Amino acid sequence: MTVEVSRDPRTGSANGEVATTETAEVPVVVAVAAEAAPTLARTSPAERRAWSYAVADALENASGELVDVADAETGLGETRLAGEVARVAGQLRFYADVAVEGSYLGVTIDRATDTSPSLARVRVPLGPVAVFGASNFPFAFGLLGNDTASALAAGCPVVAKGHPAHPRVSARLAAIATAALAEAGAPDGTFAMVSGFDAGVALVREPRTAAVAFTGSQRGGLALWRAAAEREVVIPVFAEMGTVNPAVVTAAATARLAEIASGFVGSFTLGTGQFCTKPGLLLVPAGYGAARVVGDALEASASASAPAGWSLTEQIATSAAAGVAELTEAGAGIVAQVAGPDAGWSVASTVLSVPIDALRAGSRLLEECFGPVALVAEYDGDEDLTRTLHELQGSLAASVMSGGADDSDVPRLLTMLAAKVGRVAVDDWPTGVAYTWAQHHGGPWPSTSVPSATSVGAAALDRFVRPVAYQSVPDHALPTALQGANPWRLPRRVDGVPESVEG
Repeated sequence: MTVEVSRDPRTGSANGEVATTETAEVPVVVAVAAEAAPTLARTSPAERRAWSYAVADALENASGELVDVADAETGLGETRLAGEVARVAGQLRFYADVAVEGSYLGVTIDRATDTSPSLARVRVPLGPVAVFGASNFPFAFGLLGNDTASALAAGCPVVAKGHPAHPRVSARLAAIATAALAEAGAPDGTFAMVSGFDAGVALVREPRTAAVAFTGSQRGGLALWRAAAEREVVIPVFAEMGTVNPAVVTAAATARLAEIASGFVGSFTLGTGQFCTKPGLLLVPAGYGAARVVGDALEASASASAPAGWSLTEQIATSAAAGVAELTEAGAGIVAQVAGPDAGWSVASTVLSVPIDALRAGSRLLEECFGPVALVAEYDGDEDLTRTLHELQGSLAASVMSGGADDSDVPRLLTMLAAKVGRVAVDDWPTGVAYTWAQHHGGPWPSTSVPSATSVGAAALDRFVRPVAYQSVPDHALPTALQGANPWRLPRRVDGVPESVEG
């Protein structure tokens, strides 16, 4: 039997282990999920909401225990982790409420006319979804995070892979969720967990797996994307991978450069730089010594507080240090560097300066360095900035720091950045990702594998359903969502006109 070892990032010492899943067990697990899939698809969103609410309640009841286990293997601290438990419970309820509202189903009905048959269109669940959660958010983007919560709300069973960065947390979450779902009346197979690298590969290749949701590194996401593409029946992979998120300072905003530099430092060092939305590149008009201003802000922040925290894994810490070396080899220069804690998986917070002409497509300078590391470059006029933005990879988010509401540069920059990212903030940093109706957490390739999809927000359910049209079908034989009586009380469009839904 092989195991995944739980380690404390503050010391590197082992504090437990979790047995991995044998690859021969994976088809058995997925088969149970596949058997449950038709039941979930037929169940009303309101009933499924009760299941998700039950899991949310159970997580809140176990918050103290979960925080203790998570802190022992992430080092993220009680405050951060308690907030995450509350967030994951809120996410489970939010996506369940989105499903009950019903617009994600896109119900559209055309009654028969003299020239065309009756047509009724609705989105149906895909089936079992394989979820690969993130290392940096053990709860909010972990085993029961946004991907699992939205897939369950959309009517899909989930088989989630436990994360090796926090195996004990994963195992405990799985136990709490399966018990809560069973007590709430959800069918066996609604949720299950597998663990271990080989089991994860087998999960993607298992013929009954209908879709994959992944949050993590570009390397990991592309490996799963390729594995899914090599199947006899190709399935969608919704991989949120992230790249370098740019922030642009306008000419008018240079009057408050010190303030912007402080905000930039706070954003790219938040969570020891282990956020996929971390701004990794600051573009500032030439002539203001921006790199030095940012370096001073980093050093000032370090002197005012304790050193930043730890990397979640030894590999992340090693890769971050190697990334700084690679950036300097590619033409960047270190402006300021502040060491992290003396022990454990520590990494230095680093500001680097880079010549704007070095920012070219394909350069290591435009690849993510996961950790508290950021580049500063100065642009010489609009043409210089436009060329640089064109060279950037697709990213999840970007920021524009302006001179105020009347800054004439903002509309043009928003247009350029919107072509490169999934979310643009003005005079705000993009590090946090709220789970709301309008949120979009995705972006052009290679930040995500499906640029139109979001892994956070109400539209996250759209990933796990597909449209089916029913032609000339008697009312009693239609899926419940399409029946004339509208028993699920869904918003629908009939003959092109929105149909009112009475309570």
